[in-house]
Amino acid sequence: MIGRRLVNGAEATGVAADDRGLQYGDGLFETMAAVDGRIRHFGLHLARLEDSCRRLRIPMPATSLLEQDCSRVLEGLGAATVKLILTRGPGPRSYRPPAEPTVTRIVTSSAGRPRSDQAPLTLRVCRTRLGSNPLLAGMKHLNRLEQVMACAEWNDPEIEEGLMLSLDGRLICATAANLFIVRSGRLLTPDLRDCGVAGVMRGLVLQAAEQLQIPVSVEDLQSESLAEADEVFITNAVAGLRPVGEVLGVGRWNEGEITRALSSHVARMDG
Repeated sequence: MIGRRLVNGAEATGVAADDRGLQYGDGLFETMAAVDGRIRHFGLHLARLEDSCRRLRIPMPATSLLEQDCSRVLEGLGAATVKLILTRGPGPRSYRPPAEPTVTRIVTSSAGRPRSDQAPLTLRVCRTRLGSNPLLAGMKHLNRLEQVMACAEWNDPEIEEGLMLSLDGRLICATAANLFIVRSGRLLTPDLRDCGVAGVMRGLVLQAAEQLQIPVSVEDLQSESLAEADEVFITNAVAGLRPVGEVLGVGRWNEGEITRALSSHVARMDG
């Protein structure tokens, strides 16, 4: 169920035809989980958004405006998903950014979907590769065609996600989640230096591992790394930490002790 939709603080269902977010994907977004009308880890989402605005030279709206918009779209909802989009706003037909952009804020909500089945996920490896661009790496910008094309590769409801590789064959992420593997008691996650999104939940898992004194390595991982893994899981801000039971054609795993420990610890972290 779709909740409320706000554009620049007003009820609306669309944006201007010349908005640069629509014309060029010139913008950023955050997808956030809310419980009891409160967004989890809202400060971390805003911190990433502010850093990405700085990198793209998009003026960051006042935190009070974003807080107000998010609170309004959550009215009447308990568990929900909130999507916050910032674009560089309307402008003339030109790739060149306007000298003084008028930022567009879009905030929408939808009722949370209960997850009754917590069984380990089945994944596949996608043929679509992620392009290399260190300038954009780590950010949640609006250019998501690689993920769209990857998700178009299958329609089997038993496959919940797809893993994506870089152009040179490194494991990077799932289409909408970060990837972790456990090998010989050590937590490994891909280096995102030139592609991929540095997820909020990814950061929380790395923090939790440090607090639990689990050795961590952020490094280049190849497809062969999955076959050598003892445990595999993926993360995002809405679904949290989800164990992977199988990557088709690669391997199968049971939910392990480190995955369970991290999941339990992250669930208790303040946010």
